[in-house]
Amino acid sequence: MKTTSVPKASAEPLPEIAEFVEPFAPLFRRAQSRHSLQRYVTGLLTDLDRKNCDTIAQALADTSTERLQHLLTDADWSPSGLDSARVESLSARSPQGGVLVLDETSFPKQGKSSAGVARQYCGTLGKRANCQVVVSAQYVADEPESSSPLHWPVSGRLYLPEEQWANDLRRRKRAHVPEEVEFRTKPEIALSLVNLSREWGVPFGVVVADSGYGENPDFLKGLEERHIAYVCAVESSFGVRVPEEVRAAAEAGPPPYGGRGQPPKERPAPLRTAKEALRALPEHSWREVVWREGTKGTLSKRMVAMRAHRATGSARYSTAHRRVKTAEEGWLIGERPPAGEEGETKYYYSTLPANTTLARLTALAHSRWSIEQFYEDAKGECGLSDYQGRRWDGLHRHLALVMLAYSFLMLHSSVTSEEHAGESFFPLYETYHTTGDPQAGAGVAAARPGAMVHRYRPDKDLPPAQKLTK
Repeated sequence: MKTTSVPKASAEPLPEIAEFVEPFAPLFRRAQSRHSLQRYVTGLLTDLDRKNCDTIAQALADTSTERLQHLLTDADWSPSGLDSARVESLSARSPQGGVLVLDETSFPKQGKSSAGVARQYCGTLGKRANCQVVVSAQYVADEPESSSPLHWPVSGRLYLPEEQWANDLRRRKRAHVPEEVEFRTKPEIALSLVNLSREWGVPFGVVVADSGYGENPDFLKGLEERHIAYVCAVESSFGVRVPEEVRAAAEAGPPPYGGRGQPPKERPAPLRTAKEALRALPEHSWREVVWREGTKGTLSKRMVAMRAHRATGSARYSTAHRRVKTAEEGWLIGERPPAGEEGETKYYYSTLPANTTLARLTALAHSRWSIEQFYEDAKGECGLSDYQGRRWDGLHRHLALVMLAYSFLMLHSSVTSEEHAGESFFPLYETYHTTGDPQAGAGVAAARPGAMVHRYRPDKDLPPAQKLTK
C-alpha cells in the first residue's frame, strides 16, 4: 500500500521562540532537555488539532515522542521553578495594582488512572462527569475600560479529590503523586496560589473569584487575614448583617439578668441573606452602569451596592458563640439585567473601601472574563487540555510549558499605544504589532493569540522554514 510522507517543520528553531525560551534554559540541566523545551514549546504553538508528545513529534523535525515524554516525566527540572522565573520576568514589566483572578478549569477524561481524575462537576461539559480539575491564578492589568487588557497566567495546581485520590495510597503511587501532597479543597489551593503570587512579586492589589470561592468562609477569611481586598461572587443565601443593626445591638448590650444561672451575653444583630438585604432597598437605588465596550456592543447592568458585614450565626446564639461571625464592614453588591431584559439577580461581596464607586465595583466584579478567555485560548491554541499522560508531575510540567507558550503568544501579539511607542514589553523583544490600530487609552494590551507555526497542508505549498511565522 502506498503511503504519503508528511513533511515536518524545520529542525532549526524559529528565532522568536528560541530567543524567548533562552533565559529559561538554565533551569534545565541537560542539553537534551533544553532542546526538548524548545521543540515542545514550538509544538504547542503549531497549528495542530491536538498537541501531545505524539502529534508534536510527527509535526516537528529533530525530536521524538520518547524525548518529549522524557521532558514531561524524568528530566531534571521544576515546573514551579519555570513558573516562578516566567512570572518574575512578566511582573517586572506589568502595571502595579492589577487584579489577581482565581478560577478553575476541567479536562474531561476517560478511565481512572490519570492523576486526580474522578466523577465530579466538569465546567467544560456543564455537568458531573469523569474529569480532572485544575485551579489557577491569572494576572490582569487594571484597565476596566479595555476589551483587551494585558493578562497572563501565574500558575495552576491539580485538585486531588479526597476519597478517590488523596486517601488512596496505591492509586497515588501509580500516578506518581508526591508524598507531601495532601488533600486540599479548591479554595485552599486558591489561597496557596495567592501566596505564590505574592512570593513571586505579581503586582496585584485585589483578588476576584466566582461564587465557588466566595461562598467559602475560610477562603474569604484567608484573604482578610492577608489584608488583601477582594470582590467575590456569592449566592443569594450569603449571610450579612446591616451596619446600623450591628451598632444598635452593640449599644443595647446583653439582655437584662434575671438572677438565675449565668448572666446572658450580648446577642448579635439579625442575620440576613444577601437577597433579603438587597430586597429591602428602594427600587430607585438600582442604577444602570456601563463598564466597557465589548465585542457585541456596550456592556451594562443594573447595579446596587450597600455597606454590610459578612456574617454567620443566627440571633439565638450570643456574640461569643463559635458559630457567630461578624466580619469588618464591606460591600454587598447586586446585579440585574438592563431594563427590558430578563435574567437572574447576581450577588457579590467586596472588602474594598467605603469610598469605592459603584462603577469601580462593577468593573472589578466583571474582570473574571479574562481568565475564562485564557482557558478558551490556551485550550484552542496551546494544547492546555491535550496532555495524555497519567502522572501528576507530567501534568504539572505540561501546565507550566503551556503557560510559557501562552505568555509568548501574549507578548508576540502585544500592541502599544503612542505613550509606549518604541518600548518593548518584554526586554528580549522588539514590539510586535497586530493588524489594526491599538484601542485608545488601552496602554499595553494584547489581542487574542493565534498559532505561530502552520502545520503541513497537502493542498498548499510549504514555505521556507524561516517564513513559517505569521
